[in-house]
Amino acid sequence: MIGRLSGILIQKQPPLLMVDVHGVGYEVQAPMSTFYQLPELDNPVVILTHLVVREDAQLLYGFHSELERLLFKSLIKVNGVGPKLALTILSGISADEFVQVVKNNDESGLVRLHGIGKKTAQRLIIEMKDRLKDWQLPSDNTGDKTSTESDNSVPEQDTIQEAISALIALGYKPVEASKMISSLDNEGHSCEMLIKQALKNTVRN
Repeated sequence: MIGRLSGILIQKQPPLLMVDVHGVGYEVQAPMSTFYQLPELDNPVVILTHLVVREDAQLLYGFHSELERLLFKSLIKVNGVGPKLALTILSGISADEFVQVVKNNDESGLVRLHGIGKKTAQRLIIEMKDRLKDWQLPSDNTGDKTSTESDNSVPEQDTIQEAISALIALGYKPVEASKMISSLDNEGHSCEMLIKQALKNTVRN
């Protein structure tokens, strides 16, 4: 089982990132909450991971914090919630906010997330409430405290297209993803910041 990667970040194209560990490139799928914390390319990074083994593939999922990883592992145990939906949930709401929503029986707070209908929201609250009853915020031992919330990048068309592609990978339809990005004031923002703002606007609506 691969539980942690420490190496050089050589690719980040949400929801996929790649870490070079002594010459071996590990492809990792991660929620946007993790992407917001990544350093720039060619810099050291530490990612906590969870390996999902299927008949046709072995998929590695990565997280910035232990809380995110534990929550992901709990989410994929819920009936009807697979890794893709779990990543979408963690991309649309922070781990501690999700815990609070479940504890408060806030069904509407979950329905606002992409891919979550009323029945799924009810199932999440029922199945996750006991698991989160004594939930404590673990200490973050990743060692990577770098944030990418810098607005120094130039908003080129490629950046906009990357943001749209990332939203599509998270489950949004192409037309819907394009509309979400085009509605933003994207001047001076990085791909990660565009996605973050688009997801925030969706949750508010």
